Amino acid sequence: MGKLKAKWREKRPEIISGGLYRFVRTLISSVRITEVNKPESFDKSICCGWHGKSVMFAFRHKNKGFYVLISQSRDGDIQNEIFTRLGYKTIRGSTARDGARAAVEAIKVLRKGGTMAMTPDGPRGPSGIVQGGVMTMAQKSGAALVPVGLSARPRWIIPTWDNYMIPYPGAKGIIVYGEPIFVPKEATEEEVEVIRLQLQDAINLVEAEADKLMGYK
Repeated sequence: MGKLKAKWREKRPEIISGGLYRFVRTLISSVRITEVNKPESFDKSICCGWHGKSVMFAFRHKNKGFYVLISQSRDGDIQNEIFTRLGYKTIRGSTARDGARAAVEAIKVLRKGGTMAMTPDGPRGPSGIVQGGVMTMAQKSGAALVPVGLSARPRWIIPTWDNYMIPYPGAKGIIVYGEPIFVPKEATEEEVEVIRLQLQDAINLVEAEADKLMGYK
């Protein structure tokens, strides 16, 4: 019995992620996605959108070699399998586990011109609040922070902490990009806080624009 449990723990992320990946891939492939104000290049940038709206972005930018931060938790193991299948490069770590090491690795990637896709209010929230980690990465790497807003119609809004959005099959989807925001290397803590709030507002603005373009009030 013990060997069976150990085998299940070993195979669980692969089995669950495979089923989730096939389901969501089938669903999102039917969504007609439009992009607004898309940057000419994503090099040396951090794409920032809220955790609850991440699924469309993840599939829209698959197989482009973008990097994502994924926690060391068991749920993170499942996410790691899914994002690897999508062609993302993963850096394991979060604010709870190995956060400093993961941040250092991400900064190195960005300095070399890489692209990060991040949910700055994840993985535990609070929803819609930019956490400090993304600001540190932007300041130390010189990377641009790109606000991203997403919407779809029709859609499900799952009653989770982040009000996770899943488009209906055949839905219309939209991704709106905001103007890049930079954090000067010499910025003080107070100045970084001002920019953090600026990024937070910018994500909310492109999110509201995306909803408006989809016909929501």
